[in-house]
Formats: sequence, structure tokens, C-alpha cells
Amino acid sequence: MNKSVELTHSEGKEVLLQTEEMLPMPDGVRLRTIIVRPKAGTARPVLVQRSPYAFSETYNLEQGLELARRGFSYVLQFCRGTCGSEGKWEPNVNEREDGLALLRWLNEQPWVESIGYFGESYLALTGWVLMDALPEKVKGMYLGVYGTDRHCSAYQDGLFRQDILTSWAMENAGKPVTADYLASCAYLPQVRVDRDLWDADLPWYRDWITHPDRDDAYWQQGFWAMLREMPKKVRVPLVIEEGWYDHHLGSSLSGWRSMDEESRSRCLLRIGAWKHMKQPAAEWQPCGHLENDSFVPVYEFFKALLLDKKTPPHGVQLYTIGADEWNSGEVWPSPAGEINFWLDAGTEGKRLLTAPPQNSTRADYVYDPANPVPSHGTESCLKSMSEVGSLLQPGPDYRADVLSFMSEPLEQDLTILGNISADLFVSSDAEDTAFVMKVCEVLPDGSAYNIRTAATTLAYRGHSTTRQSYQPGEVVPIRLDAWDIAWKVKRGSRIRVDITSSDFPQYSVHSNFAGVWAEQKQQKKAAQTVCCGGGHASVVSIPFFTSG
Repeated sequence: MNKSVELTHSEGKEVLLQTEEMLPMPDGVRLRTIIVRPKAGTARPVLVQRSPYAFSETYNLEQGLELARRGFSYVLQFCRGTCGSEGKWEPNVNEREDGLALLRWLNEQPWVESIGYFGESYLALTGWVLMDALPEKVKGMYLGVYGTDRHCSAYQDGLFRQDILTSWAMENAGKPVTADYLASCAYLPQVRVDRDLWDADLPWYRDWITHPDRDDAYWQQGFWAMLREMPKKVRVPLVIEEGWYDHHLGSSLSGWRSMDEESRSRCLLRIGAWKHMKQPAAEWQPCGHLENDSFVPVYEFFKALLLDKKTPPHGVQLYTIGADEWNSGEVWPSPAGEINFWLDAGTEGKRLLTAPPQNSTRADYVYDPANPVPSHGTESCLKSMSEVGSLLQPGPDYRADVLSFMSEPLEQDLTILGNISADLFVSSDAEDTAFVMKVCEVLPDGSAYNIRTAATTLAYRGHSTTRQSYQPGEVVPIRLDAWDIAWKVKRGSRIRVDITSSDFPQYSVHSNFAGVWAEQKQQKKAAQTVCCGGGHASVVSIPFFTSG
């Protein structure tokens, strides 16, 4: 295919050619590559994307044409085995070598003055894997909503993030999968779902679901180990763009925090109140300054860097939900301190106190894996996008297996910055089980909206990278760590903390049996206890920030 589009600029007329090539890779496999550049062959900065997604081809090309109208050339290449590219589609496997082959080819073309690489989600992965071997003409990258710590994106203390990766596997199986999604997530044993329900053979999915331990060689060697190290290899200006309710946020922050001083000095970390595709994530809050445009920030970054030859800004830009404002700085702001809310289950009901209760109390419930708590108001969902973000929650204790602890109204505004955590003392009559926390802001009218969730299991307890044993009936400390957030709780609002044992399909359903979750063939109910006060004082800690 070879076609030209005539565009009118203020300086006259210029003809752009949109050409399509089957570009050979080092092993001979040819990849479909679309190029938009001036017909005259003028050397220009080139912006590059690599994608496996047929559904976004039209959008990608429209974006590319807009960039071409503004002084850039544009290249879109499709990953092997997708969208007309030759070869076999195997997620992740070939992106490094194929991507480097494309950049090296572009680096030699006379019509290429300089190169910028950009993309979101999987399109950002295809950039991250090149970071340590960029050719000379590559001057910067803009990578959004993708993290390089894959274990963090896949697991939370042994609980698999099913709504992201099970759904992604079904939609990228290399063939149509018509099986029911939720039935697929609940299938036992999960390790057979690809062959039994999907009529597919996906060894890469089975690898994901059978390696829950962070210390497992699967995550510590090979592709995933290489990817995790890439933030330390940044040597060109880089924007890492994220959303407070994007499922890659935790992984992105893990990578950013692993950077050395030199790498971070080239990087701008930008986090807004968005979901994965930049949809607003807290629409009940003021959001007049959301700045969730997908095109303008990319254009402005590369215009400054490649057209104007200016050094782009670095540092941190964070949007505070509730305050509807952005804050910028050289480094991540340090919290001023922590406010602790202690759980109490005494005669006055389930409360959050600002001092440890002296008397020992307990709250009990029964967790049934066959009837999990549905995900509603989440951070790490993809298929169930309507459940992502800060949403109106049911009333307190809305199920028998949900314990709701409530604070008194706050006497002043509380600006949360950092990760909310909980240190609980719990017990169960199962050999292993899960505990899930949801923290909410309750407005004066009684309506509650989620801020953050967190989860752990007795096998990991929030402070172990490999599974450990548990003796049923034993009271043990567990740690629940939520992803970071910037959120302003208004004076007069209350804090509500819900404790339960499931959040499905954000997290895989725990069977209440010990062992690898994906190999479990049966489930059973579990009697759960949360201890409060005395020698087993359970507490939720919230980091706060004061400006000025």
C-alpha cells in the first residue's frame, strides 16, 4: 500500500506519504510497519509505537497523522503474529529483539533526524524492554500506565489479579475465546482453564498463575528479571505517566523507586486521578483540573525535546483527589506523619479510635469462597472497568462477611499522601485464607466512597516473599499495604474501614486451602476472627501531608 495525504500548513502545502512495509527482522520474520513522513524526504524527528492491538489501529494512525501535521514523522509497527505481521504471537517474548531491530533500522535512515518512543500499556512495555540498548538517535520516551515489576502487577501476597490478567489472556489467546468470563475466573483448578474452557493452550498464562512467590526463579530470571531492571538503565529523558486507579500503578512506582539518582534526574513521574485509559476515577469529587488528555502531553513533551531542543522537566507531578489540584516538585513529598486508627469491637459497636483500646475484643465472620464479595470500587481491574475508581459503597456491614469499623467525624481536613497500611491480629480455622481491607471516606450525609483497598493471605501475611505455614486457630499479625494515593478527606467526614476475605474478580478467590492457588480443586468455608485491643491491638495507619 502506498498513498499520500495533502496537508495545508501556514507556510504552504506539504505532501505526506503514508506507506506500509513488511520490515524484515533478523530472523527473517516480516513485521507490518506503517510510516507517515514528508514526500520530500526531509529529515524530521520520528515518533515510534509498537502494538499488538488491532482494535486501536485506527486511533493510533489518527494520532500519528496529527503528529505528522505538527512537524514529526510517525512509525507504527505491529508485534509479530498480530495485525498482519508474520510469525507467532507470544506475548512479551519477541518485543526486545524486534523493537531494537526497528530502532536500529530507523537510526540508519536519512529521513530520520531523531527518534522519540511512546505508548501506553503493552505499547509502553515494548519501549521499556529497549531502555538499555537505545541507538544514538533515540532522544526520549513517554511511557504510560505500565510497570516493570511484573510480579507486583500480577500478585498481591498470593492473590492473583484476575480481572487484569485472566481477562487479558482470554482476549489475547491468539484465537476467539467465547467462554464466560466470570465462570473462567472461578474455574477449578484454574491451571486447566485454558484447555478445558477456552479450547486453547497458553503455557504463558499457566506460568503466571502457578508462580505466586516473588522469589521464584520465574520472576527472578529471564525476561521478567530483565524488565524489572530497566528503570535503572534510563539514560534519556523519560515521562512515566500513571493513574491513581490504574492497575499498573504499584508496579510503576516500584520501578520508579528502584531508579538510581542519574536515571531519576532524567525522569518525570506524573500521576493523575485516572483509570487505565485516562477515564476519570473519582467523578463524585471536583475534577475541573483533571488534565487527562492522551495526546497533548505527549506532543508537548516531544515538541520541547525534539523540535525546540529544550530539556524537558523532571521530578514529580501529583494530582490530589478532593483538592482538585496538581502539586509539582523535584522529589516525592515526604509525609508530615501518620494518623492511627485503632480497631475496636466493644459494646459500642465496631469503631475506629485514635488511641489503642485497653480491653481485648474480637469480631467474627464466616467466609464462603462460593459466595465472594463482588469487586466494587477497585484499583487493579481491567475487564470490569465499570467497577474501577472511587464509587459509592453499600452501607456499613452490608454483608455478614463484611466488618465495618467507623471513626468519629474529622475535626479538620486530612490530606493523605502515601500508602495506607493496616497491622491486624487475626485467626482462622483454615490452613490458609485471605483478608481484604477497604478504606472509605464517609460524607456527612452518610454516603461512603472507597479510597483504597489492600489484601494479604496467612501464607504471606504482608511481609513474606515466599509461602509460610499457618496453624489453624493461631492468632498472628498480618500486614496489609495499599498502593499510594493523594486524597483530601474533608473536615466532617468519617473514615470507614471494611474487613472481609474476598474482592472478586479484582483478586482471585481464596479456596481456604494451603498451596498454589491455581492448583486448588476444591473450596471450603472458613471462620475468621479479627482481634482488637489489649495485647492484640489492630491498627490502620494513614500517612498525611501538610502544605506550606
